[in-house]
Amino acid sequence: MAQQLELDLFSEVLHAYSGPRCGAITNADLYQTVASRCAIPDAALRERVPVGVAGQPCNPLSRKIRWYQQTLKHAGIIERVPGERGVWQLTNPASKELSQIQTGVAVLGFSTDLGIAILGSAENVFSRIDAPIVLCVTSPPYPLAKSRWYGNVPESVYVDWLCKTLEPLVKNLANGGSICLNISNDIFEKGLPSRSLYRYRLVLALHERLGLHLMDDLVWHNPSKPPGPVQWASNNRYQLNAGYEPVLWMTNNPQAVRSNNQRVLQEHTEAHLKLIQSGGEKREASYCDGAYILKKGSYSKPTTGKIPKNVLSIGHTCADQRRYKRAAQAAGLPSHGAPMPLKLAEFLVNFLSEPGDLVVDGFAGSFTTAKAAENLGRRWIATDIIAEYVMGGASRFEQAQGFARHI
Repeated sequence: MAQQLELDLFSEVLHAYSGPRCGAITNADLYQTVASRCAIPDAALRERVPVGVAGQPCNPLSRKIRWYQQTLKHAGIIERVPGERGVWQLTNPASKELSQIQTGVAVLGFSTDLGIAILGSAENVFSRIDAPIVLCVTSPPYPLAKSRWYGNVPESVYVDWLCKTLEPLVKNLANGGSICLNISNDIFEKGLPSRSLYRYRLVLALHERLGLHLMDDLVWHNPSKPPGPVQWASNNRYQLNAGYEPVLWMTNNPQAVRSNNQRVLQEHTEAHLKLIQSGGEKREASYCDGAYILKKGSYSKPTTGKIPKNVLSIGHTCADQRRYKRAAQAAGLPSHGAPMPLKLAEFLVNFLSEPGDLVVDGFAGSFTTAKAAENLGRRWIATDIIAEYVMGGASRFEQAQGFARHI
């Protein structure tokens, strides 16, 4: 209960500055707002106890609230209103609901025995880290025409921005390490039903500027993806409904890449198991002018599983994400609006890294890559610039060994 009260207090201090009525507020209003939202009796604000060597009377609740206020100050999230005493406001509000950390500042958010979550930008954090990264699985903000709450970079500068952001991470990439980028295929030329070529420009830029090689353009087929693009599929009928998103898989050394499909083998179908048990194929055939030849006895050797195809059919909803959203809501925190399903992150982490390897995510959002790494025994570092997302993401790790909150 004490840990929950600590979280509630910090959450409400942040909410006082970033919520619907955000703006410049006095310390007195801050104390009253936090106490009211946490259902703390008014008597708690009037209580006085001796503090320090001098035994000066002080209110424990307001003292604790000020401590959290100073934490936000040192993170660059709030600042004192010039010329006002005891009046503070957001330094750089991302939106009416979200608080963005100041550029160049990084603060430890929470940690486990395996990993750390940092409130800070990927470019800033990974330029300070000197550790071999085996895998990065991340979903950068898409270059959307209509920006989400967490902010989006315009398509015109997207490729340059993402290359600069990833550069310090790539410098720390272990030999044969991989980077997986979940990006959007549903970005259109302005006013046209034709898709933008930005993702192809991105692949070329990552190769030419950062020395990365394209291993595959994985297809994340999402059976539960909402209908769209509405303008070009539903309204004007030019396009088909989109059913997938690309995941660019790139490496700095294709000959040393650390992938292993034996870690992600799938179960054989009942029909295939029966074929193996019966001694394999009983016929011979030739297809495609002899390019494919079927021989008697083919598929008779028992194997531990089948190699997955590069089309990953995974719905975007999952039980773990629903639990995260409920926990964030209960703490009065906004949940990330574009979460990755845990099953997708776990597949990529398992396929492209081994237990003990370092896995990172520079745009953590709901901290799904970090959760996958934690579940699979990988070390991890995850960053995000939105304070509410770091605080909300912590709820997914409360049962992890060595879990500790730091904001």
